[in-house]
Amino acid sequence: MPKLKTRKAAQKRYKQIGEKKFVRRKAFKGHLLEKKSPKRKRNLSNSIVVNKSDVKAIRKMLIC
Repeated sequence: MPKLKTRKAAQKRYKQIGEKKFVRRKAFKGHLLEKKSPKRKRNLSNSIVVNKSDVKAIRKMLIC
């Protein structure tokens, strides 16, 4: 059987911390930033721990 390949899109989006946790960036910080308040943009800059229900799918994409 051939080796399983890592999904490169997932590899760029998620970083593993600890045994069973992943962090990701928040959405809506890519463009149209003039109308967003500085407080909102600052909050969107923070990374966040991925929800528990999504961890299984992410592990499968990253072949951890």
